[in-house]
Amino acid sequence: MSSWNSLPLEITYNIFGWTAFLSWSISFYPQVILNFRRKSVVGLNFDFLVLNFTKHSSYLIYNACLFFSPVLQKQYHEKYGYGEMIPVAANDVAFSVHAVLLTAITLFQVLIYERGNQKVTKACIGITSAVWLSAAVCVFVALPNQSWLWLISVFSTIQVTMTTIKYIPQAIMNFGRKSTEGWSIGNILLDLLGGVMNYAQMTMQSIDQGSWVNFYGNIGKTLLSLVSVFFDLLFMFQHYVLYPSNKNIDSSNVDLESAAPLVKSSNPSQAETI
Repeated sequence: MSSWNSLPLEITYNIFGWTAFLSWSISFYPQVILNFRRKSVVGLNFDFLVLNFTKHSSYLIYNACLFFSPVLQKQYHEKYGYGEMIPVAANDVAFSVHAVLLTAITLFQVLIYERGNQKVTKACIGITSAVWLSAAVCVFVALPNQSWLWLISVFSTIQVTMTTIKYIPQAIMNFGRKSTEGWSIGNILLDLLGGVMNYAQMTMQSIDQGSWVNFYGNIGKTLLSLVSVFFDLLFMFQHYVLYPSNKNIDSSNVDLESAAPLVKSSNPSQAETI
């Protein structure tokens, strides 16, 4: 089993990894705090939350199994070589546990705070149900031959798929409302930092080992960062470029509406007619 060749690279690897963990973990809190202060989840897409919970649950299953299971680690080495390091670090497992917990808390906020008329769409419910049903079927398929590495790769694929589609409802909502009010930009900035640090961590391991197997041996982690960075940049474009002056669009509409009667009453003939 392979080990580190360079102590400085190993230290840098750990620094980047735990920086990614802190950035990604802290990124959940701005939205939770924003919801708490507003006592409202209006502007936060519920489909995003449900898909996000499915994504992080799948990612937790993948990370925890590959990190803790000797059987899975043996199957990984048999496939990619005994000279390769396991591509899941302790910070990956810690992040997954934390992510599932914080996403669950945010879902609880949806139940107790003002949410307007918004509901989880039937499409989201259908996608989520299909995903977990497919995962259950895969468990029975893997059972006879004990294809556990293949099975957790299924959960890795699920988390990549959920990462790809989970942001779409929120992005569409922002476009439709012409506003990012209720959607925390702090979450996005920290998520972007985490994605960059995640790639940096994987690069350190590749340089030390003289191999890039960890990028495609853990394709889920690679694609996770790539997709996250893309959507982070999209949300930043929405927040800072497309709708920078529309964050208080609702309150401005209220002010205009309250001013309307005064405009009408300034015309004496109209006032008498009324």
